Amino acid sequence: MTAHIQTDARSNLTGSLWMIAAMAGFALEDALLKAASGAVPIWQVMVLFGVGGALVFAAVALARGTQLFQPDVLSRPMKVRVLFEVFGRLFYVLAIVLTPLSSATVILQATPLVVVAGAALIFGETVGWRRWSAILIGLIGVVVILQPTGDSFSALSILAVLGMLGFAGRDLASRAAPATLGTEVLGFYGFLSIIVAGLAYRLWEDVPIVPLDLYNGLFLTGAVLMGVMAYASLMKAMRIGEVSAVTPFRYTRLLFGIGLGVFLFGEQLDQTMWIGSALIVASGLYILWRGRRA
Repeated sequence: MTAHIQTDARSNLTGSLWMIAAMAGFALEDALLKAASGAVPIWQVMVLFGVGGALVFAAVALARGTQLFQPDVLSRPMKVRVLFEVFGRLFYVLAIVLTPLSSATVILQATPLVVVAGAALIFGETVGWRRWSAILIGLIGVVVILQPTGDSFSALSILAVLGMLGFAGRDLASRAAPATLGTEVLGFYGFLSIIVAGLAYRLWEDVPIVPLDLYNGLFLTGAVLMGVMAYASLMKAMRIGEVSAVTPFRYTRLLFGIGLGVFLFGEQLDQTMWIGSALIVASGLYILWRGRRA
């Protein structure tokens, strides 16, 4: 029995480290995309990022002998997933480019709260009054960060909220997606969605292509590598450790995102940011704890 407990503990520790690596990768991906967008149009950044990621996952699928084009790809949940992916990616990329990286990252942490609420409303999962209260408190944290009645409020802050809602819808659709679709297939179509989002924004932005210099090329290449690495690390984390043990480490992305925003982009954190972050993280951790007890 002791050996079994030690093995489980080791697996959870390994899974937690993979989760931390995934969150660091996603935060670096965001920072690199934000850096590249300084000289390259946003739509071009999204298209090149999507193409790079799609090619990597296509190569992985080819190496594993996985079919990228199969009937389940056209299932209704996958169509819904792609629509939410396009919506979420478009607005979240706009958020990290046009608003402080730290605030966009913090607002993104409310995604699990919306997913739990959506699972109750759409899939009929049981969510008691305690978790509903935690969801409400977490959403209040988002409002605190946005400061809709304050002088510092910017309508651009809504971009991060829209991106967060898109990702929550994507995660909910993923729960209903056919189990036959593996990680490389979901990753491939996820990055294709970024291409679609970039081309859609191109119609609105109407900015011509800008030739890439060495630095911006390296930024985009790094963003692709970080995104793929983070996605793969996330999958390993969820498969190695217990979900309830590794999921709380998702919130380390907040630390990485804030740190990169402050040290790379000179962003300032005020009291409302700290209060809102605390409400969101505390609510998310409480929901995880209650879900494990249930």
